[in-house]
Amino acid sequence: MPRPELQRINAFLSAFARRQAAQTIDLPGGFAALDDAFAHSHANNQVVIDGPVTPEALPGIADEALGHLPFRMITVLDDETGRACAEPLIRAGYTHTIELVMAHTGPVPTGGRAEEVDFDAIRAPLTRRWRGFLPDVDDAVVRHLVDRRETRRRGADSVHFVAARTEEGEVASWADLYLDPATGIAQIEDLMTSETHLGRGHADAVLATALRMATDAGCGTRFLLADADDWPRYWYERRGFSVIGQSHCFERG
Repeated sequence: MPRPELQRINAFLSAFARRQAAQTIDLPGGFAALDDAFAHSHANNQVVIDGPVTPEALPGIADEALGHLPFRMITVLDDETGRACAEPLIRAGYTHTIELVMAHTGPVPTGGRAEEVDFDAIRAPLTRRWRGFLPDVDDAVVRHLVDRRETRRRGADSVHFVAARTEEGEVASWADLYLDPATGIAQIEDLMTSETHLGRGHADAVLATALRMATDAGCGTRFLLADADDWPRYWYERRGFSVIGQSHCFERG
């Protein structure tokens, strides 16, 4: 049985996906979250499973909901359900990754030298970072991956872009901060640093500022998602985050 805090986080993630979407379609066990304006973005055109589902039926459910797209993405929020769905989805050609739900359990920093910025302040460095991650894709894909960030303003009651600058004023590192003071939940998402400014403490400044902003807003549950097989999870652990659960992502095409 998931701990209550994890259940509240999963409910927040489900609600965020619904609110951010341009269109939702209810499905057995969950819903499809769609946005034709960002047709290249898997995260903006996916199936979210937030309830009981028949694992063997899930590939067909996704095909029906996402049949107009050349790719498939399915997020299963509950760990037990996700593990049950893994075998039939892998047989259907999906890759499987595990995302860790990490809650901040360490002391809250007194503050940080980052600040809230408008989205336009991070557009250029974010574009360069995505181009570095995906050097072979066309410009439309990168544009969708950048511009989709604006739609996240719909996902929560209070959405902020937090950035740290160099001494010369250039944005060096940035992240999203989603606040829901009514439920006391805050999510830090997509913390990135420009390649030319890595290793200089800018990400620490963004994280510390985001944690302080969340605390000041009355959010006692502060969390983020991290790939189970990638190094950032250990970076977050050294900064007071602990794994409290996991969700599952399946992709094809």
